[in-house]
Amino acid sequence: MLKLYKFLKPYAAMVVGVFIFVALQSIGDLYLPTLMSDIINKGVMKGDTQKILQIGGIMLLVAGAGVICSIIASYLSAYISSSLGTILRSKIFKRVESYSLSEFDKLGTATLITRTTNDVTQIQTVTVMILRLMISAPIMATGGIILAFRKDRPLTLVLAVAVPVLALVVAFIASKMIPLFRLVQVKIDKINLVLREQLTGIRVIRAFNTVEKERKRFDEANVDLTENYIKVNRIMAFMMPSIMLIMNLTSLAILWFGGIRISQGSMDLGALAAFTQYAMQIMFSMLMLAMMFIMVPRAQAAAVRINEVLDTVPEIVDRENTRDNFKGRGYIEFKDVTFSYHGAEEPALKNISFAAKPGEVTAIIGSTGSGKSTLVNLIPRFYDIDSGSILIDGVDVREMTQETLRKKIGFVPQKAILFSGTIAENIRFGKDDATDEEIRHAAKVAQALEFIENMDGGFDHEIAQGGTNVSGGQKQRLSIARALVRKPEIYIFDDSFSALDFKTDAKLRAELKKETKDSTVIIVAQRVGTIMDADRIIVLDEGRVVGMGTHKELLQNCDVYRQIVSSQLSEEEIA
Repeated sequence: MLKLYKFLKPYAAMVVGVFIFVALQSIGDLYLPTLMSDIINKGVMKGDTQKILQIGGIMLLVAGAGVICSIIASYLSAYISSSLGTILRSKIFKRVESYSLSEFDKLGTATLITRTTNDVTQIQTVTVMILRLMISAPIMATGGIILAFRKDRPLTLVLAVAVPVLALVVAFIASKMIPLFRLVQVKIDKINLVLREQLTGIRVIRAFNTVEKERKRFDEANVDLTENYIKVNRIMAFMMPSIMLIMNLTSLAILWFGGIRISQGSMDLGALAAFTQYAMQIMFSMLMLAMMFIMVPRAQAAAVRINEVLDTVPEIVDRENTRDNFKGRGYIEFKDVTFSYHGAEEPALKNISFAAKPGEVTAIIGSTGSGKSTLVNLIPRFYDIDSGSILIDGVDVREMTQETLRKKIGFVPQKAILFSGTIAENIRFGKDDATDEEIRHAAKVAQALEFIENMDGGFDHEIAQGGTNVSGGQKQRLSIARALVRKPEIYIFDDSFSALDFKTDAKLRAELKKETKDSTVIIVAQRVGTIMDADRIIVLDEGRVVGMGTHKELLQNCDVYRQIVSSQLSEEEIA
């Protein structure tokens, strides 16, 4: 947890200020019982109204100053904790942005969301407590014991018994609560995971009538979290009465033995009143420390999870000496590339070698799970390869910065992703400074202009979160337009035409051929009709290249390709 508090360095002066104001408030609170003792002994007992007013005025001033100090300390501690939360969320987001897909696969989206929100909130809450109580509670406890001892040494024996008993009760309760608090964050992760899956997959859930099944699944996660909280609250419910019982018994014992000492003439009434106040301050300080020690373990669990995110070093990082000043127009070469996913027993790709040249269309086809999408994900360096090399214009992708590499690429993923905002903003995502004319041209080439103009607002039409208010084919065309407006050297279309009808597909490919004539184009496709005219077709099977050539060449010498073609086209179309 201490790692996180290094982010408080810019607010060191404020932290010191909080400690000073809290210390002043605590000293004032300790001074009030002494003044009360004086007002009883010197004013009430002697009937001296002037003395009562004089000491009472001092008490009002001390109490007023304490209120002011408390307000300032509360404001500063709230500001510091909120700032810490802002810094942590920013740091987590920046770190997560730097992750490769491998880190996302390991950690998971649901837990990253929980760590950015709920875990940071836990840190903020405990920060406020620590800033207020870390100084206040020790001063009040230590100062109370010293002043109580000065008032009456024999009566201090009551505190010598009560404080250890209270400490033992708090330690016992904390030992029961700490493991439960550590479980809470894990269970929140689980409920967030279930909730996220249900919200994003609501169409599938309703289509297959599994609403009730998913409701039960959510209820299980919800009940599991609730039961854990109930266990915590049961212990908390036991803690407060136990502590209050000890405090009340302590007060009773002080009054009992204090009354005896007053009757013996060993103690005056003002000293007993002050002693009682000191005892309550000591006990309440112990209670505050108990609350802090109970809350800190939960924050500690949250801090461990946040530190795990911040300490996770991305597998894919830019080298110190990169080669970014090189010429070329997107010549891609795979040299004996092998790649395995984390934890996989077998490589997803084995000994892949081929070249893709500018001005040519290179198509990749194969059965499901053959490694098509994996292969194109290696070009923008979403993953690092196990062995071999991937060269762009003669330079290994690992020797250039990721920014330089990805500036060369217009990538259209297998699952079209749109962001909330206007259609124009979604297309401009490919190029920040794209003009309206460039956006319109890209939409026209992508065969999206017609449906855009038919929408309310045209290019200013708002896209819902996740693109739920447009069809799958419209999503794909907008994603293609986003890549086209970039005008990159390399185009990668990862099965990006699957939702298009044959007529739109044909028109789009015809326009793409004109638009991308000077660029390297790589198309991953399931439909043979989409890639028949490609300059080079690569056939993958179980992660290996089993055929490479034109459509006619592969029909003659590649059994896997012939099987794919015969499953989709008639004999007349093949001929």
